[in-house]
Amino acid sequence: MAQKERSEIAEQYKWNVYDIYPTDEAWAKALAGMNGKIEKLKQWQGKLGSSAATLADFFEYTDELDKELTRLSVFASLKSDEDLGNQDNMAHTKEVEQIYVDYSQISAFAEPEITSIPDETIRKFQAQEPRLNNFRMELDRIQRAKQHILSEKEELLLAKTAILGDTPSDAYSIFSDAEMPWPTITLENGESVELNQSEFSLVRASAVRADREKAFFAFWNNYKRFEGTFGELMNGNIRQGVFSAKARNYNSVLEMRLQHNNIPTSVYMSLIENVNKNLPTFHRYLKLKQRLMGIDTLRYYDLYAPAVQNVELKYDYNQAKELVREAIKPLGDDYAKVAERALSERWIDVYPNKGKASGAYSQGSVYDVHPYILLNYNGRYDDVSTLIHELGHTMHSYYSVHNQPHALCHYSIFVAEVASTFNEALLDDLMLTKLTDRDTKISLLMNMLDGFKGTLFRQTQFAEFELEMHKIVEAGQPLTGKILSEIYGNILRKYYGHDKGVCLIDDCVDIEWAFVPHFYMTYYVYQYSTSYVASQALENIVINGTAADRDRYLRFLSAGDSKYPIDILKDAGIDMTTSEPFDNAIKRMNKIMDEIEALL
Repeated sequence: MAQKERSEIAEQYKWNVYDIYPTDEAWAKALAGMNGKIEKLKQWQGKLGSSAATLADFFEYTDELDKELTRLSVFASLKSDEDLGNQDNMAHTKEVEQIYVDYSQISAFAEPEITSIPDETIRKFQAQEPRLNNFRMELDRIQRAKQHILSEKEELLLAKTAILGDTPSDAYSIFSDAEMPWPTITLENGESVELNQSEFSLVRASAVRADREKAFFAFWNNYKRFEGTFGELMNGNIRQGVFSAKARNYNSVLEMRLQHNNIPTSVYMSLIENVNKNLPTFHRYLKLKQRLMGIDTLRYYDLYAPAVQNVELKYDYNQAKELVREAIKPLGDDYAKVAERALSERWIDVYPNKGKASGAYSQGSVYDVHPYILLNYNGRYDDVSTLIHELGHTMHSYYSVHNQPHALCHYSIFVAEVASTFNEALLDDLMLTKLTDRDTKISLLMNMLDGFKGTLFRQTQFAEFELEMHKIVEAGQPLTGKILSEIYGNILRKYYGHDKGVCLIDDCVDIEWAFVPHFYMTYYVYQYSTSYVASQALENIVINGTAADRDRYLRFLSAGDSKYPIDILKDAGIDMTTSEPFDNAIKRMNKIMDEIEALL
């Protein structure tokens, strides 16, 4: 089925970007005024250590600049994602990127200057000037990163090269979402389908195995045609990160990426180690899926299909909203009121349209405007789950913005997926109380296990792949599309027990890494896994606890960047430096499988 043009979709199902700026002209006017505002930064050069008041004035001015730049950027980005084929909208995003580069260049003096201020003087400034409290995290990060902050000239040079860093990601997005040719297949019912990303996600979940197989080979072999192109784009992306890490004297890109939020690299390594240690639990899930599907051999193209035949949970968008409203009741009236605004006041772009960005996300960076949600809703239970997932992000952003100053409102990526996967667990718990039919209940329990598969195991598999490809470049070795496919294929076969006959992996799926845009967000994906582990524990505490436990969770949502993420989670009752949260998640996964086997 061909996708609709955006003009064919009713306004109520499209987000309203004009809540950010009333008109395109207002956005353009605000953009035009930024250069003059950025130029004013020069008045602080050479003076930041002169007094507490001067340092506070500088921070407050840059904070306002950051706020307005974010507003400009998000407006342009949302409009671009409505139709990635619209070159005018894409050009606007480039204009904002250039402003950011100019900003980085002019403000390059700041970190070296602040670094040169003695720690004792910084502490004295903070005691003298209450306004600096809003910037305590930024000051602490600068002080901790002293050895990685370069001279003013070197920082200026790196700032001038920053605009080059987004090129691989931008080229990937344009090609994979808008310009890449898609294969067409004919389904068993005679319907002809163009296998773009959205349609592939539907067909791979089909109950008709022949359709899944046909779509699987057509889709991945089409990606395989461009293996060299995707390889060069990823190579450029990785090398840009390695260059930055070496220039700043980090031992690795991983160390550089985790340093900002004070996360030990051991947390990353322990995640991979713990998941590999528990692959037998994952294989148990895969064998259970094979048993339920009644097939002799489980293959990779079977994984998204319904485990229980003739049971398909489908919900139109209005039904989905009702389920969401009911699922979030344990979080209280205030949470529900804000969520209702998101569902009814055009915060959400609901349906796929031609050229629209694939996937789903929540964008909550604009401080004095509500968050936005992008969906590509297709009516499956997975889509309902995606809605409540992204609403979790939106509520996290809303609570942080309304409880923290702008400088402390942007929570770290490390905790970003906690609120979203927490909400998914709420939905699953609700559905288990609603369903009485045995097969339907088994189907939902398998859907819950799919969450463990897709978030804990799959994202850790991605994290391991990301670590390996960085190691190659950091060792000075070549990285090509073919090499990336070999690395990815080997890790994939290990996770899915290919050599043990658990789930067979066909050669063409080795290119799947090229399908994952998150690899361009360096060392991002592992946080899906750590957040998922944390959210499973938190949801259990809230559901089985008291109003005080709920309020403590809401304080977690409100914390923003007021502390480092490990400490924010500790305040919520979860210690991610230990294996306990991970062990509890595996126990819950096994308990769900026990329940399914009992029903069988």
